[in-house]
Amino acid sequence: MALEQLLKKNKEVLLFYCVESELLARKIAHLSDSIKLQSINWRSFDDGFPNLFINNAQDIRGQHVAFLASFSSPSVIFEQLSVIFALPRLFVASFTLVLPFFPTGSFERMEEEGDVATAFTMARILSNIPISRGGPTSLVIYDIHALQERFYFGDHVLPCFETGIPLLKQRLHQLPDAENISIAFPDDGAWKRFYKQLQHFPMIVCNKVREGDKRIVRLKEGNPAARHIVIVDDLVQSGGTLIECQKVLAAHGATKVSAYVTHAVFPEQSWQRFLHNGEEKAFSYFWITDSCPLTVKAIENKAPFEVLSLAGSIAEALQI
Repeated sequence: MALEQLLKKNKEVLLFYCVESELLARKIAHLSDSIKLQSINWRSFDDGFPNLFINNAQDIRGQHVAFLASFSSPSVIFEQLSVIFALPRLFVASFTLVLPFFPTGSFERMEEEGDVATAFTMARILSNIPISRGGPTSLVIYDIHALQERFYFGDHVLPCFETGIPLLKQRLHQLPDAENISIAFPDDGAWKRFYKQLQHFPMIVCNKVREGDKRIVRLKEGNPAARHIVIVDDLVQSGGTLIECQKVLAAHGATKVSAYVTHAVFPEQSWQRFLHNGEEKAFSYFWITDSCPLTVKAIENKAPFEVLSLAGSIAEALQI
């Protein structure tokens, strides 16, 4: 069986991509001779609505086709959806949508009547991607916010949930203090999401408690004393919780504190709160992936940030 796998020829995949994801797409293609980049003319009419053209549309008939998306804001989603719904109809052998960051994932529940669970709305939209000649669309997503969201998708798509944690583990093993690392989770939700993938590290769990109008981060279990603590979560927005966790861990004796998130959303340039300023270095490292291309561009060469690219993982997923 192993020999068969070695002899098995990788399928050739034609990879289209949105404007934001060009750098990541080029990294993916660079890692695999089986992935060929394709292009789309992303234009707009005078009224602002998309004027799109898929180049070499006839040449992709009978080919395995993929699209690398980035739903960074509502303003870019419609034009990408237009392409996503068009590609499977071009008589392609199969269609794969790679959406590294599922942006509405944190809005998956209703707390009172009238709340709109936009995670379900987005899943319903993607579930209606036309079926290609090869069957339902394969949908590749990394570290979706809530695992139960896999059940939001209908039968016209086959969700493939991947994770960036192997990239983090590989990087941690390269550190000079690799034997002195403990993993911290900012809340029980992050622990449930990731603890099985990080079981060989000592673990620390924090939680958020309400005191009046404030939410205070407290140490729930574990001992950070004299350890390099890496806080792990799926995404970061303003970064307030990570900062409060760092303070609590440092107060309990952590010698270093670093952080990892798969999705560095950072609205309104909130990443600036984490920059090293003079002697103040609250976070030794802050690892992110390139699931949010606009953030990657903004933090380039800025300590403590370091990008762990999903390119290799996506290249492998495209061969499934």
